[in-house]
Amino acid sequence: MEDVVRLAADPAAWAALATLIVMEVVLGIDNLIFISILTNKLPEGQRERARRIGILLALVMRLALLGTVAIIVTLTTPVITILGKGFSWRDIILIAGGLFLLWKATKEIHHSVDPHHGADTPTTRVAANNFGAAIVQILLLDLVFSVDSIITAVGMTNEIVIMVIAVVFTVMVMLLAADPLARFIAANPTIVMLALGFLMMIGMTLIAEGFGAHLPKGYIYSAMAFSAFVEGLNMLSRRARARQAANGHAPPPGGHAP
Repeated sequence: MEDVVRLAADPAAWAALATLIVMEVVLGIDNLIFISILTNKLPEGQRERARRIGILLALVMRLALLGTVAIIVTLTTPVITILGKGFSWRDIILIAGGLFLLWKATKEIHHSVDPHHGADTPTTRVAANNFGAAIVQILLLDLVFSVDSIITAVGMTNEIVIMVIAVVFTVMVMLLAADPLARFIAANPTIVMLALGFLMMIGMTLIAEGFGAHLPKGYIYSAMAFSAFVEGLNMLSRRARARQAANGHAPPPGGHAP
């Protein structure tokens, strides 16, 4: 309790909390996009429950990791050397998570481009839409994003109280944003492809970081924001053409209504 009172009276602690919350929310976007895409493939009655379970698992995992901060710090210590390059447990987790994201995003893109591919048998489709399988996949990515999130938090502050508040606040934001984001993605098929492209980029970023390449997050999220902005313009354009068509004033292809 004394620590809480001390931190509440410290402006530097408030600044650290605000900065950490912003960082955690940004990092949580990746997690939320993956959860939204994955749960949208479930039957309608299971989607909301799967999203809630997935996000709450992320909260439990991050709080559990915060309880073992001393161990988390050691995750950056090299444990294996390959061709003169040392890899820590964090590197291994990031590489494995990046490969999983690349595999999953590529598979979903392939399914979207060629939904009637011969390898997609009824058994495969049932397995893909299985509630338990979706939760397991969400749990695996929760682990990857949680480790990255907590290591980021540890690098920004030494106060456990600040980390806990930031993590809980971030997960609450994820809970509030999960359903609207999932509905928005489901209602706009082109957004699904854009989001899958984001996941591929995030997967490559995780792999690169696992191999020791430092990629400024600002560049990654700026590219994502610009792509989302362009897609937003495309959506506005499509809606305008749809309204014109409904009013009987559809312009010729590539042209403009008189």
